[in-house]
Amino acid sequence: MSTQVVIEGPGEHRLVPHEPREPGAGEALVRVHASGICGSDREVYQGNRPEGYVRYPLTPGHEWSGTVERVGAGVPASLAGRKVVGEGFRNCQVCDRCHAGETTLCSAGYEETGFTQPGAMAATLTLPARLLHVLPDDADLSAAALLEPAACVAAAALKAHAVPGERVAVVGTGTLGMFAVQFLHAGSPAELLVVGTRDDREALSRRYGATGFRTKDQALPDDFDVVIETAGSADAARTAASLLRRGGRLVLTGIPAPGADGLDPTDLVVRQLEVHTVFGAPPDAWAHTVRMFAAGLLDPLPLVSHELPLAEFPQAIELVGSGDPKVGKVLLRP
Repeated sequence: MSTQVVIEGPGEHRLVPHEPREPGAGEALVRVHASGICGSDREVYQGNRPEGYVRYPLTPGHEWSGTVERVGAGVPASLAGRKVVGEGFRNCQVCDRCHAGETTLCSAGYEETGFTQPGAMAATLTLPARLLHVLPDDADLSAAALLEPAACVAAAALKAHAVPGERVAVVGTGTLGMFAVQFLHAGSPAELLVVGTRDDREALSRRYGATGFRTKDQALPDDFDVVIETAGSADAARTAASLLRRGGRLVLTGIPAPGADGLDPTDLVVRQLEVHTVFGAPPDAWAHTVRMFAAGLLDPLPLVSHELPLAEFPQAIELVGSGDPKVGKVLLRP
């Protein structure tokens, strides 16, 4: 009997029987291979996700991979049987932001798989086929389940616009940070520094292409061209800005707690820093990520530390929030 996780409200979940929803016009039914757990899933479970960004009761799961089983009217039949990942944001496609390709800024309001729409912590997921990105037939679907966080970092890498030979840095050594290292490494930087809080991430950082590694309490340089911040603390944002040369480019992807002290506007203006931010991934970032993955330039599997059955959802949530350095990405398998 196939099942799905349902979060009824903060701190309350049930495992219930799962009935696939037949795909309507423009939709596809995907057999889920794996669903990743992210800090935002923990927020949904604990009840501290920002107002308007969750709708209970809810089946979570916005990071996933799977195989298309069936498609609805108007969808190419050739999609059936293909391995896929999918965008989370349910954009309207007709506002000016959507027409500009900035679907994460859709002016119709926020809707996202796993937060306001049913997610992938279930045996199947039915969603608009236009959100799907097709993977190579030989793709490892456990690795591909991490392509959603990778796509968010791809959005940051595209905004950073690092060119070969520049000196680049990443602040943060979690899943996002390790993807940022891989995207920046692919652009042939002269130097690629990683700044984190834990020495135990140095080996993996270097495996992914870092040329240097420091913890944030060590002496840090101040002459980098590009810095991507992935740690999600105000402290990390300030550290990231301090690494830049005058006129350098900063991309913030982490979301600190509300009310955090931010960057110093005087410093930003006087040093003429260029600051970009990312929340979610638009289609071009997804396409870039899938191309990189298909070309073998992204290696997500070393980031996965646990694969658990759906029934162990509460244990998985505990693992993600444990702070244990041995816990990397946790995948749930239906």
